[in-house]
Amino acid sequence: MSDRKGARTQRSGGRAGNSRRAGSGPAIRQSPWAQPENTDRPTEPLTETGVAAIHDGAMRILEDIGIEFLNDEALEHLRRAGCTIEGQNVRMGRDWVMEMLSHAPASFTITPRNPDRTITIGGRSMAFVNVSSPPNVMDMDRGRRVGDFESFRDFMKLTQYFNCIHVAGGYPVEPVDIHASVRHLDCLFEKLTLTDKVCHAYSLGSERVEDVLEMARIASGLKAEEFFSRPRIYTNINSSSPLKHDWPMLDGAMRFARRGQPVVVTPFTLAGAMAPVTMAGAVTQSVAEALAAIALLQFLNPGTPCVMGTFTSNVDMKSGAPAFGTPEYIRATQMTGQMARFYGIPLRASNACAANVPDGQAMWESMNSMWAAVQSGVNLVYHAAGWLEGGLIASYEKFVMDCEVIQQFQRYFDPVLTDTSPGGIALDAIAEVGPNGHFFGCQHTQDRYETAFYSPFLSDWRNYEAWESAGAEWTPERANRTWKAILADYTPPPMDEAVREELAAFVARRKKEGGAPTDF
Repeated sequence: MSDRKGARTQRSGGRAGNSRRAGSGPAIRQSPWAQPENTDRPTEPLTETGVAAIHDGAMRILEDIGIEFLNDEALEHLRRAGCTIEGQNVRMGRDWVMEMLSHAPASFTITPRNPDRTITIGGRSMAFVNVSSPPNVMDMDRGRRVGDFESFRDFMKLTQYFNCIHVAGGYPVEPVDIHASVRHLDCLFEKLTLTDKVCHAYSLGSERVEDVLEMARIASGLKAEEFFSRPRIYTNINSSSPLKHDWPMLDGAMRFARRGQPVVVTPFTLAGAMAPVTMAGAVTQSVAEALAAIALLQFLNPGTPCVMGTFTSNVDMKSGAPAFGTPEYIRATQMTGQMARFYGIPLRASNACAANVPDGQAMWESMNSMWAAVQSGVNLVYHAAGWLEGGLIASYEKFVMDCEVIQQFQRYFDPVLTDTSPGGIALDAIAEVGPNGHFFGCQHTQDRYETAFYSPFLSDWRNYEAWESAGAEWTPERANRTWKAILADYTPPPMDEAVREELAAFVARRKKEGGAPTDF
């Protein structure tokens, strides 16, 4: 992987080298494409006794209380596995669950249509995903509005352009101006042509899943046997907390598992609402819900790449509204990280906030969420750029602001910052400068000044007078100007014209056939 990563650093998010028109330079100077490695030791608030207690609690939920599986095929598989089934309630023994989990890989790769964008999920690797699934969209010019196809396309361009975004996840905003029966066809066509990064399929009905798998295969230019010989595309499913997995999510997950494609299982457990008010209780329930589905998928196809997701936070006990980026969210993510390592399964979390606009609250809540991901050993960070209002808004400005933060984290992981070689310790430079000089002009600084420190594309480091004389732009205003420059600069990644035509023909045929049902 190291050689491949080295080759990838020469690529960009839009035009080669991110050059715009001749002589005008790039829209921004961003870090090169690379998948960061988390070099920090994880924060582990739980003692060994605490880990054992949460594990035992999760197993007791699975053994004694049970999880509802609202899918007849899933129930039949679990019946064959020897689980106890009463109606739709499934109880499964801990020994069987642990046996199933032993088949799940601790790390795997996903290869999209551009192999240079291959990512690793697991170990110390981190991958960042665009904002996914908000029904509304916002920018400073047009305000908050219902999601539409034009905004969807804009966010896909931003997803491709930014090298720090590794995955084109769910719809960055729901385009409600496209009928639900054919929305997935239009959206995946745009996703597969406007980006060449790893992409996601919603598990919202068998026809949609099959359409998207076939579209991803067509976009790859590969035959089915080769396409499904390794992970190429993934799905994310959510439990219907508390203690329930529903039909379409299970259907999609099983279709992916049968083809060896990755499945992320993410319970949505809000403490005080869909889970116990105590964070340990909420984490225990979340772990049980995730493991129940992962065990099913491993029984169906041992070795299916799976990721344990965490979305455990709390509610505002005054209003019942979800809260994110809270101290409770941080601790819950850290505890879930310990449990994911206990089970040997990669972990997914989110860059979540409850703020309604891209302001200070939005960024401190997001920074809390991002630090929680780093401290917890998270491998896949959902909603990494653009999330507002608890997931109800995709924000153009916040997308840019979040990408500045992600780049800073990537620099934070750079081994050069902890270089303790003679050049890093710099005793010769210290001796040269002595007690009466300065380091600006010494050779040690001159050799490193261009790369010594992170260079932001959005932060403004000028003093107040210089900032004021330059127009006194606040950060969201600079972000507004930046996303416009990026969209003006954007060029889609190359795609063979014959492949594009085949993809368009598939979409046209499926539309003529009526697309997918709008109910399940």
